[in-house]
Amino acid sequence: MKAVSQDIQDLSIKSLESTLNKLSNAYTSMTEKGSNTTLVLKRRNAVKIGLESLKDVWNESGFFYDEETILTSKDILQGVIPSIEKQIAKVKEGSSQKTINERRLTALKLAIESLENRLEG
Repeated sequence: MKAVSQDIQDLSIKSLESTLNKLSNAYTSMTEKGSNTTLVLKRRNAVKIGLESLKDVWNESGFFYDEETILTSKDILQGVIPSIEKQIAKVKEGSSQKTINERRLTALKLAIESLENRLEG
């Protein structure tokens, strides 16, 4: 995995933790309303696995998932990237929303890279 600064590592972990929290809250809210939670649950689990992969690469925290789970998570995360890129294109330069989405995009790309490395290794 390519080397990234401690700053990028910290921001990426915070971004994925925030995304995981938002997806967990959305899942709870949707469950209470009786909505279909399949997509939110898949994304939440994929973000969790991507986050754990990065934490393990950077902080040796332990990572215990099988190849199929890693592959599924990587594919789901890759599927989220186009929508984030569209959001970035729509928002004003210098806005907090643009910053948040740029950090989220960086974090997701790093998580995908770390998962790909696990599949190759």
